[in-house]
Amino acid sequence: MAARDNVHSRLVAWLKILLPLAALGMLSTLFLFSHSIDPTKAIRYSKVDVKKLAREPQVTAPDYAGVTQDGTAVTVSAAVAKPMTKAETPDPARPGASASGIRARFERKDGATTTVEAPQGQLDPNRQEIKLGGGVRIDTSDGYRIRARALTGALDRTHLQSAGAVTATGPLGRIEAGGMVISAEAPPAPAKSAADVGAAPGPYVLVFNGGVKLIYTPPGKGN
Repeated sequence: MAARDNVHSRLVAWLKILLPLAALGMLSTLFLFSHSIDPTKAIRYSKVDVKKLAREPQVTAPDYAGVTQDGTAVTVSAAVAKPMTKAETPDPARPGASASGIRARFERKDGATTTVEAPQGQLDPNRQEIKLGGGVRIDTSDGYRIRARALTGALDRTHLQSAGAVTATGPLGRIEAGGMVISAEAPPAPAKSAADVGAAPGPYVLVFNGGVKLIYTPPGKGN
């Protein structure tokens, strides 16, 4: 019985030495076969230039919405916008915004719409206007597709005016002109009775001016 106890005691004593050594050997293999870390291949969590962002604050995907005096709903959105500089705005307390990837939509109560897109522009709340440049696309719900170099639009009334020549296609054919204006007709005369109060403003008026050239396309022939 004593011999068996001695064998058991010696086995336990050896295991107390061998097991820690085996564990230490396994741990060492992890370091021997592990790959070294390459800091150049680390995951890039962000590509934001923090210093540039602090120096030039900007907003991603901003939008503006309002209603003009003649009841037209105006919505303006952009890819990126940033505050205008002091030199660009007359009132530093209400600075406007310079933006890129601009899209504006004008929708009247009668359902007529005008959509305007431009690569760049400025929104000035002091003058209640938006200036677009870089090549402007104007599409109207009545079938006109107009292209202009630049455009100025009012935010408090329905008024869009090109800065320079325009080209357009529409129900009549192809049009080339020195300029273009989209506005609302003057509202009706002052109310003479209760039935006249709240009368809807006149429809859109699209005017080409500055020397107009029309290439007429008969109906059914396409533009």
